[in-house]
Amino acid sequence: MSMAEPLSDNEQRAWRTFIESSWALHTHLEDDLRAATGLSMNDYHVLVVLSEAPGHRLRMGELAGHLVFSPSRVTYQINSMVKRGLVLKQPCPEDGRGQEAILTDDGMAALEAAAPLHLITVRDRFIDRLDPDELDVIARVFDKVRKA
Repeated sequence: MSMAEPLSDNEQRAWRTFIESSWALHTHLEDDLRAATGLSMNDYHVLVVLSEAPGHRLRMGELAGHLVFSPSRVTYQINSMVKRGLVLKQPCPEDGRGQEAILTDDGMAALEAAAPLHLITVRDRFIDRLDPDELDVIARVFDKVRKA
């Protein structure tokens, strides 16, 4: 592996600002969500993704792709949510080999209760601090980063 080029002052400033602010934002989102609802950010994201999926169900592999989780991490996450009645896990109807995660009525109710509370933090800590042009740039930039 070759040595990477050192970061310029500008690059260093951009990188450090991104890392520190995104960690702080994630911590605030997680703390506020847990305090208000008992859900983690991972729980919440699973509920959102399943609520938007056809029939409120997804194969575990597809869910892992949405969450950017390893298969073992998504299994651990879903098993934790199954214990709390938020999600069911069933063999896939098509082939019976894979597993599907299915949103339960309790999971949907938990999401519907949490969403407005989570939105308050998202607005307060992120959206309302930026103007529309800045939000457009962020969307463009992180779409690029995600696709890399």
